[in-house]
Amino acid sequence: MVDKPRLPEERMLVEQLRLQLGNIGASVIPTILLALLLVWVLSNETNALAMRAWAGTIILLKLYLAWDARRLLASEINPASARRLLARKMVLNAIDGVAWGALAWAALGSTTVAGSVLVVAVLAGVAGSSMSSLAPILPAFIVFGTAELVVLGAKLWSMDDPAYDALGAAAILYTAALLGQARNGSRAARRAIGLRFENLELIERLRIETEHAQAAHRAAEEANLAKSRFLAAASHDLRQPIHAQGLFLEVLSRTKLSADQYDVLANARATWQASAEMLDTLLDFSRIEAGVVEPQAQVFALQPLLNKIENELAPQADAKGIVYRSRETHAAVRSDPALVALILRNLVSNAIRYTERGGVLVAYRARGEQVVLEVWDTGIGIEPAQHQAIFREFHQLGNAERDRRKGLGLGLAIAHGLARALGQELSLVSVPGRGSVFRLTLPAARAGVVADVGEPLPAQARVFDLRVLVIDDDESVRTGMRQLLGAWGCACDVADSIEEAQALARAHRPGLVISDYRLRELRTGAEAIAALRTEFGATLPALLITGDTAPQRLREARATGVPLLHKPVLPSQLYRAMTAVLNGRELDSSFAALDARRA
Repeated sequence: MVDKPRLPEERMLVEQLRLQLGNIGASVIPTILLALLLVWVLSNETNALAMRAWAGTIILLKLYLAWDARRLLASEINPASARRLLARKMVLNAIDGVAWGALAWAALGSTTVAGSVLVVAVLAGVAGSSMSSLAPILPAFIVFGTAELVVLGAKLWSMDDPAYDALGAAAILYTAALLGQARNGSRAARRAIGLRFENLELIERLRIETEHAQAAHRAAEEANLAKSRFLAAASHDLRQPIHAQGLFLEVLSRTKLSADQYDVLANARATWQASAEMLDTLLDFSRIEAGVVEPQAQVFALQPLLNKIENELAPQADAKGIVYRSRETHAAVRSDPALVALILRNLVSNAIRYTERGGVLVAYRARGEQVVLEVWDTGIGIEPAQHQAIFREFHQLGNAERDRRKGLGLGLAIAHGLARALGQELSLVSVPGRGSVFRLTLPAARAGVVADVGEPLPAQARVFDLRVLVIDDDESVRTGMRQLLGAWGCACDVADSIEEAQALARAHRPGLVISDYRLRELRTGAEAIAALRTEFGATLPALLITGDTAPQRLREARATGVPLLHKPVLPSQLYRAMTAVLNGRELDSSFAALDARRA
C-alpha cells in the first residue's frame, strides 16, 4: 500500500499563518475595552501613571498587530518567506506576552485584594483566549505564554509573600495545562488544513475521472467519515478547557466582587457562551447523525415559544436595521417543544443572517388538523438548483471565505434533520433576489396545554448536603468541579481512574457519582459507574458527562441508560441534572445543547 504524500511543510505553514492572522481582528475591540476598563477599575494615586502607560502600550500593540495581520492577509504569503514570517510572529507575540505580564507590575501591590484577584484572573483569561487564537501556530503561543508567565512570576515572587508564591506556582501549572491544550489545538488545525487540501484534490479527481463515478462516490463517503472523526476529536479536545472555564467562571461569580468586576465577569461569561454555542451546534448535528434524537411529544402553546424566540433573536435584527415580527396566535400543537424551538431558532437565525433590507416575519396558519409555522424573509433568495443543497451540512450561500460570523453552515441541516426526527415536513419556497419562506408542519392539538417551553432555575438554588465522587482524567475539570460542588455544599472527592474512584468510594461512600465518559486506557465512565454500583448497590445515583460528538460514541453512551450531559455543561444545567437524579426523576431526553441554551 502506497502512503499518501504529505503536504509540504512550507505550504502547511503558510495556511497556519493565514489561519492565525485571521483570528487577530476579532480581538481588537475587546482588548481596547478591557484595557480601558482595567485602568478605570484599578487606577489610584499610586499606580495611575503606570496603569495608563500599560494600557497605552497594550492598545497600540494590538492595533499594530491587527494592521500587520490585515496587511499580510491582503498580500500573497510566499512559502519561501513563511519561515521568516514565523520568526517575526514569534518576536511580536513575545513582546505581546511581556506587555500583558507587565499588568502585574503596574497593579499588584498598589491595589486592593479584590483588584489583585482581578489582575490574576484577567491574565489567566488572556492566556486562555490566546491559546485558542494562537493554537494554529504552537510556537507563537509558547513564546507568548512563556513571556507572560515569566513577567507575572517575577512580580509575584518579588512580593515576598507565601500566598503570592503559591499563586505563581499555580500560574505555572495553569500555563502548562494551556500548553497541552494548545498542542492539541495545533494538531487539530494541521489535520484540518491537510483535510481541506485532500478534499480539493478529491474534487479535481472527480472532475477528471467521471467514468469512475462509483469509485469516486466511495472516496467521498470515506472523506465524509474522516471529517466526522476529525470534528469529533477536535470538538472533544476543545470542550475540555471550555467546560473547565465555565466551572471556574461560576465559582468566581460566587466570590465578593465589585460592580465593575461583575461587568468584566459578565463579558468573560458571554465570550465563553459564544464558544460553547458553536460547539453545541456541532453536537446537535452529531446527535442527528447518530440517530439518538428521541422526540418527547406533548401539548404546548405556540405563543410562549414565539415570544421566547423573538426576545432572543430580535436584537440581531435590530442591529442590522431590519424588521422582526411574529404574529400572535392562541394555537397549541402536539410535538416536542424543545426540538420545535431549536428548528425555529435555526430558521429565524438563518433568515436574519441573509436579510439586509426589509425584515423577517414568523407567521402561523391553520390547515385542518395541522398547523404550519412559516418564517418569511426578504433576503437574497435561493436559486432552485440550491433548494436541496442548502439542507446539507456545512453548505453556505455567499460565504466562500468561510466567515465564522456567518455560522458553520449547519443550521438548516439541523432543522431538516430534526423535522425528520419529528416525522414532519420542512419545505421551502424562494425567489432569488426577493426572499424565502420556510414552512414547518405540525399536528394541531385539541386538548389543553400541559407543557411550557423553558423552565428556569429557581431564584434561590438549594444547597446540596451529600458527598459527590467526580471521575475525570482532566485535572482542570476536576479542580473546577471540586470548587463548584463545594460552593453548592457538597463534600467532593475527585479521581482520574476507576481504581482510584473505587478506593475513594470505599473510604467515603458517595451519594452521587459524576463521571466523564471517556477515561484513560480506552476505559469509560459507564464502566466506572457499573463497578461502583456492583459494590455499593444498583440504586447509586450517577451522571455521565461527555465531550465526544462522534456518532458511535454518542450511541454507546446513550445505551448505558445513565443520564448523559454534554460538555461544556452550564452550571445551571448540572444543577438541574443533579436535582433530577437525586429525586429519582428521569432527565428530559431532548437535546442537551438546547437545555444549555435555555439555562
